[in-house]
Amino acid sequence: MIDSLKDKNNLIALVGASNDRNKYGNKILLDLLSKNYNVVPINQKEDTIAGLKAYTKVQDLPSRPSIINFVVPPEIGLDITKELVEEGYDHFWYQPGAESEDLTNLLTQKNRDFIDDKCIMVVTRLSSNY
Repeated sequence: MIDSLKDKNNLIALVGASNDRNKYGNKILLDLLSKNYNVVPINQKEDTIAGLKAYTKVQDLPSRPSIINFVVPPEIGLDITKELVEEGYDHFWYQPGAESEDLTNLLTQKNRDFIDDKCIMVVTRLSSNY
């Protein structure tokens, strides 16, 4: 999945994006945008974030994302992930603090591609290929 970051046109859905500059949902969004990634905010309470249209849920996006990045509490991420897995989504990335044993077990059982031990901001910053 990390290789998909090489193509900055690939769509990244950021679940938990926020207008609050103190939250990682905002920091990650702005960081990825500053690196010219095609990132779309997912937030049930906001219409726009950082000038971008915010979507209520991943399923509302006009096209399937290459990566679904989570920056929400694990219990919220688990509920959303269960729904997405049942609908055939793959390629999940959980920011530090968003991961859980329940998520790992679910995604392993369902044979889904996931990352739960790396920050997307660090990966995109440290790799000279991105």
